[in-house]
Amino acid sequence: MKRVVTWMVGLVFILGMGAAGAAEVLLGPGDVVKLSVYGSPDLSIETRVSESGHLTFPLLGQVAVGGMPVAGAEKKIAGLLEKGGYIKQAQVNMLVTTLASQQISVLGHVNRPGRYPVEGRRRVLDMLALAGGIHSEGGDMISLVRTRDGKTTREAIDLVDMVRRGELDKDVEVAGGDIIFVERAPRAYVAGEVTRPGPFRLERGMTVQQALSAGGGLSPRGSSNGIRITRKDAGGNPVSLDANASDAVQVDDVIVVRESWF
Repeated sequence: MKRVVTWMVGLVFILGMGAAGAAEVLLGPGDVVKLSVYGSPDLSIETRVSESGHLTFPLLGQVAVGGMPVAGAEKKIAGLLEKGGYIKQAQVNMLVTTLASQQISVLGHVNRPGRYPVEGRRRVLDMLALAGGIHSEGGDMISLVRTRDGKTTREAIDLVDMVRRGELDKDVEVAGGDIIFVERAPRAYVAGEVTRPGPFRLERGMTVQQALSAGGGLSPRGSSNGIRITRKDAGGNPVSLDANASDAVQVDDVIVVRESWF
């Protein structure tokens, strides 16, 4: 199923590139832009959008551009130049060189964690693809942290369940400032008389028999009788239980294989 998720992430990323590239980029604090005016080389500058959403332009001073698309900012500056009598029929060109305001943090167990620009419309799977996909130790669950209207929320998204059910409406659109965190895959442990004791990746619906296989199987002295599981109860206290080969393994279980008496 891990391969299915990786394939799906790549597919959605590829299909979404065209629509994302065509969408408008909204200017925000920290963005760096290059501005030029046709026929007026002295007005060519590179400037940064301030925290208040303003940039400084020759002759005009502070111009509010925060939240505006590039085309809208170009038109606004051109209009101010014409209105002020500085240039007739001004043609302004703006190039965004650093898109600092619209960045998303992709953290946790991905291959290339970091901050990535949101150029146009992006969804969770798009951003995971940009971050190189989920690491081999990454799990199926991710956390999406967003702040909207001053309120911060956290949403858990089950990638495998989303793909299995075809519920791509859960592949929500993201925006600058959002955080995507890929959780580590759940683990359990096998100890005692097995070939490779230690932690292993816990797959969905994994049984004790499958867990023993993940540990390399029984050692020559291992016994398939008397296998026990230590797990925490609802109160967080460890309890020891007899285990059958078909029993389901839970997160953080410790499966202990005893030594054979014969």
